[in-house]
Amino acid sequence: MNEVELTNRLVRCYSGAVYDVLRELGRRECILPKSIRPVDDALTLAGPVWTCSGHLDETLNADETLLGWTGMLSKAPRGSVVVCQPNDSTISHMGELSAETLQARGVRGYIVDGGCRDVAFIRGIRFPVFCRYFTPSDVVGRWRIDSLGEPIEIAGVEIATGDFVIADVDGAVLIPRSVVEDVVARTEGIMNTESDLRAAIRSGMDPQEAYLKFRVF
Repeated sequence: MNEVELTNRLVRCYSGAVYDVLRELGRRECILPKSIRPVDDALTLAGPVWTCSGHLDETLNADETLLGWTGMLSKAPRGSVVVCQPNDSTISHMGELSAETLQARGVRGYIVDGGCRDVAFIRGIRFPVFCRYFTPSDVVGRWRIDSLGEPIEIAGVEIATGDFVIADVDGAVLIPRSVVEDVVARTEGIMNTESDLRAAIRSGMDPQEAYLKFRVF
């Protein structure tokens, strides 16, 4: 199954059901920190991951930092979700022009273990961004790109380019590429069973009886 089809199916799922499937498969270390929150609670983000990382470096000038940053924007693959480990908790690592650039280039969204600014604008264009905090401070003269497409780690969760992610108002869940087709199919099955359970409950079935019949809750 190609990435586009997988993405189109995954985005119709929700993070809780995906996590339930991964838990059953023995893959509990798949949730990004609860502090990483959506800029817009209404948006669901899903797709194949493309990674980047960097670190604070205040020896750089504005031109050096912006050349590095725009180089990252230009290389982010269409259809991907950029996941960034900035190794920093002081500045923003996404803003108005960058979000619009990624959106125009067909990138599906951005997840960062760091900050974001220009939040009202990003909400206005409905580009999915997940981050830990907001701040007006930016990367200019302060932050260097270290790697593109290389493995990263966020709070103990190992992330590789080609893995998949789903992120919504409940949080972000990482799905290893090796199991994503199985996880999507199992999640769709759980969601169908949950719909049947929901209909039974609404029709008056006792909740314990419903659980014993459907084995989900």
